[in-house]
Amino acid sequence: MKNNIIAIVFLFCGVIGFAQKDKVLLTINDEPIYVSEFKRIYEKNLDQINDSEKGIDKNLDLFINYKLKLIEAYKLRLDTSKTYISEYKSYKNQLMTPYLQDEDFKKIMLKEAYERTVNEVRASHILITPPNKRTKIDTTKIVKKLDSIKMKLAEGVPFDELAKKISDDPSAKMNGGDLGYFSAFRMVYPFEEAAYKTEVGKVSEVFKTRFGYHILKVTDKRKSKGAFEVAHILTRDMKGSAKAKIDSVYQKIKEGKDFAELAKKYSEDKGSAVNGGVLPRFTSGRMVPSFENEVFKLTKPGEVSKPFKTRYGWHIVKLIKNHPVKTFEELKPQLEARIRTSNRGKLSIKKLIGDLKSKYKISVNNELLNQVIKDRDFEFPEKQEKSSILSIENKDIDLLQFLNYIKNKKYLSVESLWEKFEDESVLNYYKDDLENIYPEYKNTLQEYKDGLLLFDLMKSKIWDASQKDDEGLTMYFEKNKSKYKGKELADIKGEVINDYQKYLEDNWVKSLRKENNVKIKSKELKKLKKMYNQ
Repeated sequence: MKNNIIAIVFLFCGVIGFAQKDKVLLTINDEPIYVSEFKRIYEKNLDQINDSEKGIDKNLDLFINYKLKLIEAYKLRLDTSKTYISEYKSYKNQLMTPYLQDEDFKKIMLKEAYERTVNEVRASHILITPPNKRTKIDTTKIVKKLDSIKMKLAEGVPFDELAKKISDDPSAKMNGGDLGYFSAFRMVYPFEEAAYKTEVGKVSEVFKTRFGYHILKVTDKRKSKGAFEVAHILTRDMKGSAKAKIDSVYQKIKEGKDFAELAKKYSEDKGSAVNGGVLPRFTSGRMVPSFENEVFKLTKPGEVSKPFKTRYGWHIVKLIKNHPVKTFEELKPQLEARIRTSNRGKLSIKKLIGDLKSKYKISVNNELLNQVIKDRDFEFPEKQEKSSILSIENKDIDLLQFLNYIKNKKYLSVESLWEKFEDESVLNYYKDDLENIYPEYKNTLQEYKDGLLLFDLMKSKIWDASQKDDEGLTMYFEKNKSKYKGKELADIKGEVINDYQKYLEDNWVKSLRKENNVKIKSKELKKLKKMYNQ
């Protein structure tokens, strides 16, 4: 019901608060409401109401009633309730989301994501993880260590050999740092970025992810093979008899025996055997390379591989279907969603913050900041805490706000915290200024705000009251019994409640009109009617 009320508000009062210096159409308690406001609202709704509902008088009455209800909602301080504030804040955050993205940057990211979906990269890496995050990290030492590893690679030491000895990635002991093929969204973005921007056969510069510091070597790039649906039969090489067993099964396949039935009978992969050997659909990098390579050799649905070995045992694979990568237009909605929910989405906000920093007049009190950097536990006098440490346009942010920001973050340096604090402050200034920058944002936000208030007002004054007022409902039914053609109240209670609510609302609005001083300027009303041939 709440959504319906808010939708009605959007429909009827599209531009609440639009007040140009023009003629006053009416006043409520001496507060002016302008011709332009009503005119714009009225024209906005013309295509969505019946011809019989298009009269100026009727729409002006509805508009006045709406204004009176809002006045009542504010008088009752419904805008101060915790529920209202929470819902309004939630909607505001949702509404501002598109304004926190750089549209041109988003298009670049979208194109990049598709290119990296169509093209795969294979890379090996060496990871150095910092010690305890709560201790101050000497990044210089880590970078020097990785740079020395790069020198050894340049001298001809095999990458996999160094990865096995040095890398903090546990899997490197087994795979020599080889991560196989991957495409967009498979790795954290900084890792993906380094891999796609490094040439085949080259080693990247040192870069950082949330896991630590890396270097990587790109070993191959190729067009994506798409996704595959396959079934397989596995015999595990436990006692050296697996090869003979898999050859026996392969012979049965050549003789025309059903693959699914053979998988159910002979496959030692119990999870897939019950389904005739069918595995979940997968893309490159999801299976061990030796398995994928054999799958990629199959080109026609129904084609079966010869027996081959992986570290899990001996396999025979049957291709069910290959799903090529979809077109850009087909994948666009999915890619947009992935960008929005992945760490790529943050990059667009970072781009926006960078642009805002170039646009805004920003000044930093370096004397105060340097004092905090020198001794973050220093006790500043109360007067100094109120001093501005950061100014953005005409807004001052005092030292105390920054001190509170860093208070429980001892494991991070003051310098890194200041960078985050400044970025967040710039973004918050922009958020607060959105209503001045974008009229459509301001209007939509106001519509939703008023809609929430109207819902809460109607709920408390009419809907809840009518549900509890059994005596009043019965009296209304008895008084209007002829309207319901001899039906009993128990049989049509829902219908009667709706009518009773309308009756209560009409009487309530009449009382609001009496309580508030409404004056319509007849001269301007005549002009309006003439304008719309009424």
